[in-house]
Order: sequence, then C-alpha cells, then structure tokens
Amino acid sequence: MKSPVVKRSIVVAGHKTSVSLEEAFWNGMKEISNLRDMTLSELVGEIDTNRQQGNLSSAIRLFVLDYFRTRAVPHPYVQEHSASL
Repeated sequence: MKSPVVKRSIVVAGHKTSVSLEEAFWNGMKEISNLRDMTLSELVGEIDTNRQQGNLSSAIRLFVLDYFRTRAVPHPYVQEHSASL
C-alpha cells in the first residue's frame, strides 16, 4: 500500500532539507506559491522563518490550513454555533 505521506527534498535558505507531507498539502503549497508569484522554496523559507515551534512539516500543514481556512466562505452552521462558544 502506498503511503499517503510524500517525502520531498527542497532547498530552504540555501540548505537542502527533506519535508514529509500528504499530497493534498503539497498541492496546496503549489497553489499558494503560484498565487503569490514565488517559488515553493521561497514559500517554505518564509514559513520556516515565521514558525514559532514544532517541526517544518507541521508548520507547513498549519500554514496551508490557515491560508485556506481564512479564505473559505463561512458555513451558516459554523457561524451560528461558534457564537455560543
């Protein structure tokens, strides 16, 4: 069975490193880097520089999640129930 996690090498700030992410996160990163008109290495470098803690793979997952979450149209059910939290 093929692993859902894909390990790729990427150059970040002039250093080669390996990052293991699910294909959906790699696709999200490619989409974001294209929209920002930057390379994947530049985007990963930015994420690496701004991360507060944890490993790079986790920081990338959180970045991609936050990027798409902030651009999503709020679902009425979520709005209705988040007000009561």
